[in-house]
Amino acid sequence: QVQLVESGGGLVQAGDSLRLSCTASPRTFTTETMAWFRQAPGKERDFVAVISWRGDLSIYYEDSVKGRFRISRDSAANILYLQMNSLRPEDTAVYYCASTRGSMYSAISEYDSWGQGTQVTVSS
Repeated sequence: QVQLVESGGGLVQAGDSLRLSCTASPRTFTTETMAWFRQAPGKERDFVAVISWRGDLSIYYEDSVKGRFRISRDSAANILYLQMNSLRPEDTAVYYCASTRGSMYSAISEYDSWGQGTQVTVSS
């Protein structure tokens, strides 16, 4: 059974940076696509960024994080990253990593493995 574990969240000030990590197990873990989502209090879980897990690198970002966040992968080590720069109070949310055997265009309902989430709080 696939297990995803996020880490790296915390409390920061506006303009600061954080790097989130998501470690997948078991070692034989394989998938097609991994992504970061976030959920603010009282809101739905929203897409943040997605990356192809195998083969040629393909990446896509939600508009509000373009130029500030960078998703990356270490497929050999089964680790997904999200580098978050120039953080804003509106980035405050619980951040989740997720995987799907579907493509980069998969709907959130097609992601079948999820981490427990890591809290990111950005103060103004």
